[in-house]
Amino acid sequence: MASRKTKKTTKKRAQRATSNVFAMFDQTQIQEFKEAFNMIDQNRDGFIDKEDLKDMYASLGKSPNDQFLDDMIEEASGSTINFTMFLTLFGEKLNGTDPEDVIKNAFGCFDEEGDGRIHEDKLCDMLTSVGDR
Repeated sequence: MASRKTKKTTKKRAQRATSNVFAMFDQTQIQEFKEAFNMIDQNRDGFIDKEDLKDMYASLGKSPNDQFLDDMIEEASGSTINFTMFLTLFGEKLNGTDPEDVIKNAFGCFDEEGDGRIHEDKLCDMLTSVGDR
């Protein structure tokens, strides 16, 4: 029998649009989200659950009722939130928003004293009298 060489053909896969939430953010942003996640994950088990939310709110001097916390968890996932879900939630919320530098520049227009603050009365006045209503 004559030996036949098998011709190896490589087909390139069609490039799909990525659904990977990690592709939405740069490494610095992902690290900042990870730090925020770890601050909320009070028991350090890798998941945010109702008790973690309760503890986080308590550290902020707030005491939300159980229904409020249940609603937050239900809206997010129904049980617990891992880091990928956490990042996905932020990706969904931030999708279509202006880039950070645009927001900072806009803020700077109202920060007359350059101290990183906007006076509440000034902000309220601008929100009710200027721009889209």
